[in-house]
Amino acid sequence: MEEYINTFPEPTQKILREVLAAIRSVVPEGTEEKMAYGMPTFKFKKNIVHFAAWNKHVGFYPTPSAIRAFQMELSSYEGSKGAIKFPFEKPMPLELIKEIVKFRVKEIS
Repeated sequence: MEEYINTFPEPTQKILREVLAAIRSVVPEGTEEKMAYGMPTFKFKKNIVHFAAWNKHVGFYPTPSAIRAFQMELSSYEGSKGAIKFPFEKPMPLELIKEIVKFRVKEIS
C-alpha cells in the first residue's frame, strides 16, 4: 500500500495515510492488506473495503449494504450504489470511516 500512496503528491499522501490508519485501527487481527482493482483493499474472509485517491477526492468503497446502512451520515457526500466520494477540501470523516469499517467487519463475521 505504501507504494500506491507514494505515487501521489504529499498532501494527498497525508490524507491517504490518515484513512489507512483509521481503517487499520478497527479491522480484526488477521485482516489481509492487499491491492485489488488497483486500490488498497482490506480483506477478512471477504473484502471489507477499498479506497483510492482521485483528482479531488478519496473514493471509499464499502459495498452497497454499508452505504444503505449509513445513508443519513453520508447524505452530504456524493456517491453511488457502491462508492462514496470524500472531497479533499473537507476534513476526512475518519470516525465515520471507522464506523463503516466496523459495520462491514460485523456483516462479514
